[in-house]
Amino acid sequence: MYFGAMKKFLILILFCCLVPGIKAQDDIRVNAEYPAEVVAGQQFMISFSVNAGGGEFTVPSFTGFTKILGPQTSYSQSTQIINGRMARQVTYSYIYYLIANREGEFEIPPAVFTIKNKEYLSDPIKIRVVADASQAQAGIAGEKNSDDKPAPSSDLFVNMILNRKEVYVGEPVLATVKLFTRVDLQGINEIKYPSFNSFLRTDIETPPLTSLKQENINGTMFGTGVLQQFLLFPQVPGEITIDPVQLSVIIQQRTGSPDPFFGDFFSSYQSVPRSIASRPVVVTVKALPGTKPDTFSGVVGKISLDASLSNDSVKVNDALTLKITLSGTGNMRVAATPALKLSPDIEVYDPKITDDFKNSVNGISGTRQFEYLLIPRHHGDFTIPPVSYNYFNTESGKYETVNTKEFNFHAIKTDDQGSGVTVYGGISKEDVKYLGRDIRFIKSEPGRFMAATAVLSSSTSFYLIYAFALFIFLLILFLRREFVRRNSDSSRVKNRKAAKIAGRRLHNAALCIKNKQFDKFHEEILKALWGYLSDKLSIPVSELSRENAISALILRGISDEKVQVLKNILDTCEYARFSPSASDTEAEKIYDGASQFIKSVENTIR
Repeated sequence: MYFGAMKKFLILILFCCLVPGIKAQDDIRVNAEYPAEVVAGQQFMISFSVNAGGGEFTVPSFTGFTKILGPQTSYSQSTQIINGRMARQVTYSYIYYLIANREGEFEIPPAVFTIKNKEYLSDPIKIRVVADASQAQAGIAGEKNSDDKPAPSSDLFVNMILNRKEVYVGEPVLATVKLFTRVDLQGINEIKYPSFNSFLRTDIETPPLTSLKQENINGTMFGTGVLQQFLLFPQVPGEITIDPVQLSVIIQQRTGSPDPFFGDFFSSYQSVPRSIASRPVVVTVKALPGTKPDTFSGVVGKISLDASLSNDSVKVNDALTLKITLSGTGNMRVAATPALKLSPDIEVYDPKITDDFKNSVNGISGTRQFEYLLIPRHHGDFTIPPVSYNYFNTESGKYETVNTKEFNFHAIKTDDQGSGVTVYGGISKEDVKYLGRDIRFIKSEPGRFMAATAVLSSSTSFYLIYAFALFIFLLILFLRREFVRRNSDSSRVKNRKAAKIAGRRLHNAALCIKNKQFDKFHEEILKALWGYLSDKLSIPVSELSRENAISALILRGISDEKVQVLKNILDTCEYARFSPSASDTEAEKIYDGASQFIKSVENTIR
């Protein structure tokens, strides 16, 4: 009886020891780290962490924010031994960089981590977006800064500055992309401008940014420089939001702390990439008032009209030139062709249009010349009525009309109007016109005759050669069509060549093992796997992630065992990039695993 009670007591102790371990294994948490308050237009970071691997992480939608970078993934592992018990903890991190589009209170839904058909959710994210840095720190309302004088809440930012935010449809807006920095800027990798939906965009020639200008902004000195200037012509009325400008730069950052005796003399620096973006801006576009006239040309601005006639007298069937010159500022590139009201006895050709425009910060200015070719077909006196041109004047806010003067000319009757050649110069539509020469005489001279000889087509070899040539032609045509068909679908081409490209990258990884370059080895393995998955699964690199790649593999019939092999290789390589440590044996094991995975997928997915 004593031994029976002792046995039950030991089982009870063993159960109490195992239960916490089982519970800890099932205790999966998804944590989110984020700032409670941010400044509108300022970049900030949201980090999600999961204490388990092998599952699928689903990021929430960042409504009200613009994502400029992410996810940046990382992996960490720690092992502790307490009272003889070993505890192992892993953490997977997903980092996103966002920009707040406007002020207000925003709630981002929870992130979801799914493993073994069970979902684990983070807490909802609640962020307050304020106007400037003083509100974010003190929590009180403050005066909103203008675009060109932003609050120095960051040491590096970019703004899109508009010269006006309320315009008529077709009225130009000057947009200036300006960089502000208080850090050592090494260079600019990439500038991504928005699509400028609902605008016609014209670039202004901007000198390359080679040096920065010192500027005092709210009591803080910044180095500033203009990256690019645009003229934007809105095409539709309403409130139009211009998306942020995204910028990727390289900055020089000090590593470590300064020496207390020598200061920064022995400090080391490294080049660090950094992504920034401007805040979205809103333009209020007003519709043109009243009812548009039927003769409205589409020009919004300030213009004048002038005209000239080359001659006041001309022979019948000869040409004279009418030039109408439109001058001014505004959206001159959309200026319509003036309408002429001429006599039916005057033949008119489509005008030759010559532009002489200049783009500047004040808009598009210059001239557009319309050159008409007029040909009178009968003699007499003719009148060219005044030409009217209607446009919208932004200064007066009204539709206005400009007119040319009236022209008169005389067509002189000629004795021989039905013969001769009339040549017109300077017009591309019809340079030479033949009149009265549509009849050709029959030649009466006898031609040269040749004696009849043996006809080649009567021989058998001719038909054999003809049949063989026809067969070769059809064969080449079939092969050509098959080649075009096989290469017309780029995704299929990438699918067929995925294993070949991955094989070359694996060859580079093998060379890294041979040269003991284990840090570069893991990078080559990751490039081979991610490139292979992108090509084989037809997923663009910009949309490729661990979650959608694994989902696509499972849908294509890849077994869970093979998917787990892929996860283990990715985890090991990503971890090794942050904590480099490997041997020949481990590297060869990873190389063999990656090769076998690619071969197994090739055998399954065709």
